[in-house]
Amino acid sequence: MKVSSDKTGILLAAFGSASPLGEKALALFAQRVKKDFPGIPVRWAFTSDRMRSRLAAAGKKTDSVKKALCRMGFERYTHVAVQSLHLIPGKEYEALCEEVASAAREGGPKHTAVGLPLLHEEADLSRVAEALLRHLPEERKADEAVVYMGHGAWHSGAAGYQALSEAAAARDGGIFIGTLEGERRIKSLLPDLARAGTKTVWLLPLLSVIGKHAEKDMAGEHPESWRSQITAAGFTCRSRLVGTVEYEGFAQIWLEHLAAALQQLR
Repeated sequence: MKVSSDKTGILLAAFGSASPLGEKALALFAQRVKKDFPGIPVRWAFTSDRMRSRLAAAGKKTDSVKKALCRMGFERYTHVAVQSLHLIPGKEYEALCEEVASAAREGGPKHTAVGLPLLHEEADLSRVAEALLRHLPEERKADEAVVYMGHGAWHSGAAGYQALSEAAAARDGGIFIGTLEGERRIKSLLPDLARAGTKTVWLLPLLSVIGKHAEKDMAGEHPESWRSQITAAGFTCRSRLVGTVEYEGFAQIWLEHLAAALQQLR
């Protein structure tokens, strides 16, 4: 009888985090992955060069997608599902796919499949919109607005933010989605908040984990933070720092994309 030499693994690929909150969230997500896919080893790769450099300076070694895959190839993994924890198919997701292809040419596993980001297929849109509503703060009142802050990008994939904003608003007119980069920055949302007639604005991250963007750019005390700009515009601002990877509604979509990637490997 022929014994199979196949060895399957999972590589989770995220922007990365150097904050304790972010590291904890990623660890909890990895535990969820191990529970849903028992017996399959799980590894991490961080897609941000800058984040890997910061972590290296702090004595925490992390791998790029390509390096992690080449390492797994050396360890005789033959089949690896690479799951993106990005929100949209933007530049980082494209770079991830390029690294997967490059690793296959340079000693990585022979068979790889990439799990899709959160917003990729048309079917994802309604599910992500429902997840936004599902995980609103319980204290939020019906006349209070909610602003989600995503990273954004000058990329065609950023159209997903607009589509998601429209899908969420169709379900709850008090929900707004903005981005740090691109055309949906906080200044463009302030007139919409004024027209909504709300006095209180909840500020929530649309980011996989909590890091500098959420802690400083969104909820920080400096004048250019979203919190400060919303407050300066006359609103009462309340923020909650929880990454999307920590919420069941979002995590489940990523897990289903991972399951589809593993299925492709068969």
